Amino acid sequence: MARPQAGHFGGDRRQEGEDGVIEKVVKINRTAKVVKGGRRFGFAVLAVAGDGKGNVGVALGKAKLVPDAVRKAIDRAKRSMIAIPIVKGTIPFQVIGRYGTARVILKPASPGTGVIAGGAVRAIIEASGVKDVLSKSLGSSNPVNVLKATMNGLSQLRRASEVAAIRGITVAALWQGNQTA
Repeated sequence: MARPQAGHFGGDRRQEGEDGVIEKVVKINRTAKVVKGGRRFGFAVLAVAGDGKGNVGVALGKAKLVPDAVRKAIDRAKRSMIAIPIVKGTIPFQVIGRYGTARVILKPASPGTGVIAGGAVRAIIEASGVKDVLSKSLGSSNPVNVLKATMNGLSQLRRASEVAAIRGITVAALWQGNQTA
């Protein structure tokens, strides 16, 4: 396993697992339950997993200990992966993902732009393998809602061949229609 890279204030912990999957811990939240003998602590971990080739997943893992919560979150993220189309290192078209009051706008970018995104959105985009994208997060700044909004947006993406098949036309006709508009 590769050594984890700690980012600003210990955030953005990144690791590559044995199976070549990029694993990132986005947020660790400590909760406390007050009982007669004191406080019982629990941990909720928000994690992202992606293969860097267009597949990415997000999940929340909860446990009494941090390592258990991290393991649960990463395992669930690996199981919940979705495939996203990557065209020339970016996304095929602009999408707006929504979840609760969180809105995330994702726009394709020209080669060399890089990933212009905030913490939670950046984790998903980097794990998915997209090299160039512009994003803006609006509304809620809660990482759980922002990640779910980002996943909602990414799940709306379709390849040109899929769109052409749905419309019952060829890919060439689809591109021809875009150029006249």
